Amino acid sequence: MEDDTMNQELVEICLRVRDIDATLDFYTNLFDFEVASRREFPEKKFDLIYLNSPGSSVQIELTYNYDADPYTIGDGFSHLGVKVDDLEKMHDICKASAYKTGDLKGLSGGTPTYFFVTDPDGYRIEVKRRK
Repeated sequence: MEDDTMNQELVEICLRVRDIDATLDFYTNLFDFEVASRREFPEKKFDLIYLNSPGSSVQIELTYNYDADPYTIGDGFSHLGVKVDDLEKMHDICKASAYKTGDLKGLSGGTPTYFFVTDPDGYRIEVKRRK
């Protein structure tokens, strides 16, 4: 679309989470995301937590519904992606954590450029080498 009035930008991705404390630990301690804001709605039985990633304008919105049944992650959604400066160091940190961490991989058998780690709710994060 060429109309300048329709300037668009991706600003957030929402993930529904079951254990807000474990999820916050994953994103803030493993990946250095920062809590930008937190809104609690106890009368409606849910909280919204917005996370910022250094160097990105896209936020992750964590929606925590009190007493929710476990969520099913469909097969249409694959993963989130995060770029890091030192892929091997981040891989070592993730492997030493309690989180499910895959092997370093490269496309076509080349130099490793990524790996996957799974957050407490089962969402996969592709960790990629910053070029």
